[in-house]
Order: sequence, then C-alpha cells, then structure tokens
Amino acid sequence: MNQENTTRSEGEVLDRQQPHWENIFSSTESRFGIEPSYPAKMAAGLFKKEGVKKILELGGGQGRDSCFFAGQGFEVTVIDYTENGTRTIKNNAEALGLSESVKVLRHDVRGGGERKREGLPFGTGSFDACYSHMLYCMALTTEELETLCTEVRRVLKPGGINLYTARNTGDAHYKTGIHRGEDMYEIKGGFIVHFFSREKVEKLAREFQSFELEEFEEGELPRKLYMVSMRK
Repeated sequence: MNQENTTRSEGEVLDRQQPHWENIFSSTESRFGIEPSYPAKMAAGLFKKEGVKKILELGGGQGRDSCFFAGQGFEVTVIDYTENGTRTIKNNAEALGLSESVKVLRHDVRGGGERKREGLPFGTGSFDACYSHMLYCMALTTEELETLCTEVRRVLKPGGINLYTARNTGDAHYKTGIHRGEDMYEIKGGFIVHFFSREKVEKLAREFQSFELEEFEEGELPRKLYMVSMRK
C-alpha cells in the first residue's frame, strides 16, 4: 500500500469515531455522570477570577460541564459533533432552567490534512475563554490540533484563556491496543485516544503568550491527564 492510500485508510479509521460516539450517547444520557468534572470546577474558579463572561466549550459531550458553567453564571456556547450529544445538552439545560445561558451547536472541530473541515463558526474575538475536557485527546492528528489551536486563539479576545485537558503518556493505556498513528491508540471499547507528551503541550502553546500545566487523575484506571491553560 502506498503512502497516499495508507494516509487515506488511517483517516477513515479516525473518521469512524464520530458514529462510534453517536452510538455511545444514544445508549445513555449520562455516560460520564451528571456531576461537573474536576477541570470544570477549576476552570470556573479561574474564569471568575479573570472576569470571564462568555465561554466556548468544545466537545461538550452530554453537557455536565456546560450546565455547571451556566449554573455558575457564565454564558456558554457549546459545540459537539454528535446529534445525540447536542440534543441531550439542550434537554438538560432546559430541564435545569438554563436554556437562556446555554447555546448548543453541532459542529466538527477537526481541520487540516485530508479531513479538512471549516474553522470554528464564530467571529474573531467572540469569547473570553475556551474550555474543553478531553476533546484534545480524541482522534485528532497533531496537524488538526495545531489548526484547532489557531482557531481557538482567533475566536478568543485579547488576554483570553484556553483551558483544555488531555490524557498523557504516563497513562496506563498508552501504547496499548491498536496503534492508529502518532501517539494515538485504539483502546478497549473502540475509543481512539491521542496521548500527550509535555513536548506536544509546548508545541500547541507556541502561538499563545503563556501556558500553565497541571497533572491530575480521573476515573477508575485512573486516567492520567494534563490540564493546560494558555493565555492569548
């Protein structure tokens, strides 16, 4: 198989994650529970301190962090690439009386390479902060992550904060399962995870003025993650 066909085949494998997540979210409306994540709680504290009002959340899943942010008084625009996920977020926000504070859009954040998509559907300087929990460590190539960071920087106001989390190379699942290119591995359950090294964090932060990194653990394994905050 030549290089072009290999690249196309790998891209097709990564593309199949979208229907995989559709199926996951169709089977339950609380895949990750209803309580806000640790990063969301930390982000809310930081955002309040910084005077943030408008948040863009990438890969909102089923909205546990989206609704938490809205309940904390933030105006949240959340995007996800699944129909089931976006519908659940809307339903949950409505049930909690937060519909006015949660705007939900279905959109694919991927960009670059063979799988190029449109950029983020927002104007330059639209948000005070961007937040994403484990979106960056989904089936996204480094090229796509770099394009995403450029787009996030564009839609942030001057001095805006981009806070994201990603599983790192100290995680027990790293280099297990099926290798899907770069530091991506398809682990149990059919999930492709892109594991981050510190060097990758630094590479993605090049367009930002500064970044801070915290290591934390989550879940039963436990998963080992980085929480990264970058300032425009």
